[in-house]
Amino acid sequence: MRHLTFIIAFCFLLGACKKVLDKNPVDSLTPSQAFSSEQNLQLYVNSFYQMLPNALKITGANAGTLEDYYISGDIMSDVTAWSQNLPYLTGGYTSKVAQGWDWGNLRNINYFLEHYRAAPVPDARKEHFGGIARFFRAWFYFDKVKRFGNVPWYGKVLTSGDSLLYKKADPRTLVMDSVLADINGAVQTISDKKDNSASNITKWVALALKSRICLFEGTFRKYHPELGLAASANAWLKDAADAAAEIMNSNLYSLVSSNNPAKDYRSLFISENPVSAEVMLAAVYNNNLKKWNNVTGFFSDYGQYQPVLIKRFMNTYLNIDGTPFTDKPGFDTIRFSGEVKGRDARLAQTIRTPGYKRTDGSAAAPYLGAAYTGYQILKFSIDDKAYDLNGQGYNSIPIIRYAEVLLNYAEAKAEAGDLTGGDWNKTIALLRQRAGITNTAMPATVDGYLKDNFYTDINSVPVMEIRRERAIELVAEGFRYDDLKRWKAAKLLEKEKDGMYVPEMNKLYDLNEDGKADVSFVAANPANPVAGVYYFVIDNKTTKLSLGDHGRILWQANMVRQFDDYKYFAPIPYNELLINPNLQQNAGWDHP
Repeated sequence: MRHLTFIIAFCFLLGACKKVLDKNPVDSLTPSQAFSSEQNLQLYVNSFYQMLPNALKITGANAGTLEDYYISGDIMSDVTAWSQNLPYLTGGYTSKVAQGWDWGNLRNINYFLEHYRAAPVPDARKEHFGGIARFFRAWFYFDKVKRFGNVPWYGKVLTSGDSLLYKKADPRTLVMDSVLADINGAVQTISDKKDNSASNITKWVALALKSRICLFEGTFRKYHPELGLAASANAWLKDAADAAAEIMNSNLYSLVSSNNPAKDYRSLFISENPVSAEVMLAAVYNNNLKKWNNVTGFFSDYGQYQPVLIKRFMNTYLNIDGTPFTDKPGFDTIRFSGEVKGRDARLAQTIRTPGYKRTDGSAAAPYLGAAYTGYQILKFSIDDKAYDLNGQGYNSIPIIRYAEVLLNYAEAKAEAGDLTGGDWNKTIALLRQRAGITNTAMPATVDGYLKDNFYTDINSVPVMEIRRERAIELVAEGFRYDDLKRWKAAKLLEKEKDGMYVPEMNKLYDLNEDGKADVSFVAANPANPVAGVYYFVIDNKTTKLSLGDHGRILWQANMVRQFDDYKYFAPIPYNELLINPNLQQNAGWDHP
């Protein structure tokens, strides 16, 4: 595990450097001091790890923004519902509230890259640290391109008065070619020793990031022909597949499987120590270090801003025999306790279902006072109730895991049109096998439900099934919005947020089959409520039932969501356009 005290100490020395490119990154150290030993090189690169996602929840100040918190990353998603308004979809998001145009991390990385070779340290060790810096510069710019599209490329430290401070944005091709060069440099120079703490950047982590970057760029270019870059898409897809294949062929990682499909998947998300057989990089939390998260509280009955799953997505989980759930007659009118049975074992490890109990033995049904659709996420939650409120969650949260590598490989091959049966068997089939699905063979025809409800332009069986698998395996891990953007499928964000099927109102329902009523759907709260029952008010404004007095829950039914094509690129913040008149606002957004 990285030494947290080193990070804290060195970050103090770095000082605040959020916005201004020409501010010195080191307040107290000269280059000769900062780069005088291997320990100091380690201290410096440790500070870059703060760029990685963490498990903080969205709070009031950040609600409705596009900030990247790992656990709440899927609020901007078509497969989840969220209790708050998202101005990016509903209106009111402008350049004056836009975020993300910050360059302090880049300044610190470039400063390191300009000085590290002067350190009196063996070349191999120096280049290892240089590779870590290049990894984080690739990470930094990948995030910027995903968000804004064209951005200025700064490959060196800028000084006060440097004309490049006010340069216009560079073409996407230049920036992404530079990102690819950086991640290739990282792969070539970072140590290839596997890190069993899953907290350090290694060659294998760099390869995993390369597969993520190249898959994004290849599919973005393929599905966004307006960029005029479709001819180069397959080269990026090949790089994605090759990077993933190198990890797969190393035999250093595998899907965690103890032949217990009911527990193996969720063990990745609730363990204190990262399950490093599969987890390649994690946000590490630890009781001994008193480094905690509030993930359990975020998804508990007390969580104010938790995302919840919607029924349209729930329907995509396969039956345990590998057949589509949506092939069942009347699948959309099966009550909750019935629809979650006999399904892909990941479903019951992702949401609360009948049989779920806390560590004290108490049954825990979905609580519709927080989980408005009825599909309450438990994937990251510690089962002990104490962690619902104390903010001392100790479970480490995966940032990169081997399952994603397998998905990246399969999708890159399928999008390039050369996925083989052998490729399927060593990727998608393995993921489904871990989930207890008995028939893991590739289907013969395109799933009609997925085509009608999600991907109307997809006619390829493997592409369709890989998208199903990716959504299920990585749900609530912060991937979905980026996936929708690169597939040019973000119009899905406009669709209704539906929930569990309600046969009739004014009736008590036992959702988890423990013999106690959990919820009733009513037009108004009753005068004499039954203890332990949550009364879900159908006001026919915010909340409706799809067929009036029965049907699927429709949450935020009066909310109009709109995702026009210009929103694939976020606006550059207003003040940045005033500071640098050579920047041009992304098309469709407001101007100063």
